[in-house]
Amino acid sequence: MEAADYEVLSVREQLFHDRVRECIISILLFATLYILCHIFLTRFKKPAEFTTVDDEDATVNKIALELCTFTLAVALGAVLLLPFSIISNEVLLSLPRNYYIQWLNGSLIHGLWNLVFLFSNLSLVFLMPFAYFFTESEGFAGSRKGVLGRVYETVVMLILLTLLVLGMVWVASAIVDNDKASRESLYDFWEYYLPYLYSCISFLGVLLLLVCTPLGLARMFSVTGKLLVKPRLLEDLEEQLNCSAFEEAALTRRICNPTSCWLPLDMELLHRQVLALQAQRVLLEKRRKASAWQRNLGYPLAMLCLLVLTGLSVLIVAVHILELLIDEAAMPRGMQDAALGQVSFSKLGSFGAIIQVVLIFYLMVSSVVGFYSSPLFGSLRPRWHDTSMTQIIGNCVCLLVLSSALPVFSRTLGLTRFDLLGDFGRFNWLGNFYIVFLYNAAFAGLTTLCLVKTFTAAVRAELIRAFGLDRLPLPVSGFPRGSRKKQHQ
Repeated sequence: MEAADYEVLSVREQLFHDRVRECIISILLFATLYILCHIFLTRFKKPAEFTTVDDEDATVNKIALELCTFTLAVALGAVLLLPFSIISNEVLLSLPRNYYIQWLNGSLIHGLWNLVFLFSNLSLVFLMPFAYFFTESEGFAGSRKGVLGRVYETVVMLILLTLLVLGMVWVASAIVDNDKASRESLYDFWEYYLPYLYSCISFLGVLLLLVCTPLGLARMFSVTGKLLVKPRLLEDLEEQLNCSAFEEAALTRRICNPTSCWLPLDMELLHRQVLALQAQRVLLEKRRKASAWQRNLGYPLAMLCLLVLTGLSVLIVAVHILELLIDEAAMPRGMQDAALGQVSFSKLGSFGAIIQVVLIFYLMVSSVVGFYSSPLFGSLRPRWHDTSMTQIIGNCVCLLVLSSALPVFSRTLGLTRFDLLGDFGRFNWLGNFYIVFLYNAAFAGLTTLCLVKTFTAAVRAELIRAFGLDRLPLPVSGFPRGSRKKQHQ
């Protein structure tokens, strides 16, 4: 063999080893996420649904739980996708010739983006509908009972749902873009239909983030305040402990003497209330034993960090709005080749990249807090060891929609200059200047409005509580007009 043939074989062998290495790394990363998500879901599932007398229902719930674990792992991977890419670029930029990080390259990052996109499509279009129909199915009438009968019914329902969604997307594409080429492209299922459907779902996810994130940014202050110990000026723990003890004593007396009340009592509800009060009292005791550093330094620093992160997010979005008016390069776009390690995606270098990663995680946590704080999705909030299988499926779907839209959301708001890789950058609406500009303006306006309203209300409530004005009797002017008329009469 000639030298050229040996060189070709060497290149092919090196390419093969690179692909195997990337595959092993991807499997290890996904296996880690899968284990973490499985441990997380087992803490919220309802044990009674997995230890029923009917083994068939328990088997169905276990299969559905594994599908939910897969979906949640994909959602967590979508959250980590952009931060991992930004950090990888800075590491390669700082250590370009380090032997121990040769596995970290653009091909691996590009492959992870494609895998997340593929698994997100698979979970949203097939796995989660299959899990829901599987838990609700009972088998066809007249067929043999068992798990296999449920599988047949679920597959039939999933095929019918796929045809329905396919027809709706085809009609929507014909209405929006009345072009023969665009309609014929939808016949290519994998190349055009799934990316187009995922583009619609991602757009809904971005709109959901637009609503939930400002609400969550405002709610983060109150949520953090409940987790941390406030200074004594803002919180009276002794009074809360006394109130909790009095309420527990009253409920215990009512349980011991049920005949003292002429109304029928729900003993199970009373027992749950007593347990909740006992847990609350234990938490209050721990907070009372907190040190002076935790009380006087932890709470102000946490509030200051939240205020700085929120203000920085709004400032970056405001600057990005100005850049959209001046520079066309500020528009979000896709990038087919992940050229990592060549230039930093932040003007501040590694420090700016760290700020970008922190802001991305902060906005994702805020969007989740806002999602579960909204009246529309508050019923989906998971409960410790008391979440039904249907609620778990709904939570996994919503979290996947939010997390898969996070890279597009971050790039649209200008939080990072890292362009979208793979099919994430093929969304048609990303190139529309008016949509991107209005989205940035709406986010900045909603966030500012929610913060001003929440912050002023929180400060007013804390001042009233600190000076004891909340314990004063209401004046006559506080009564409604009807009550005042009755008093005058």
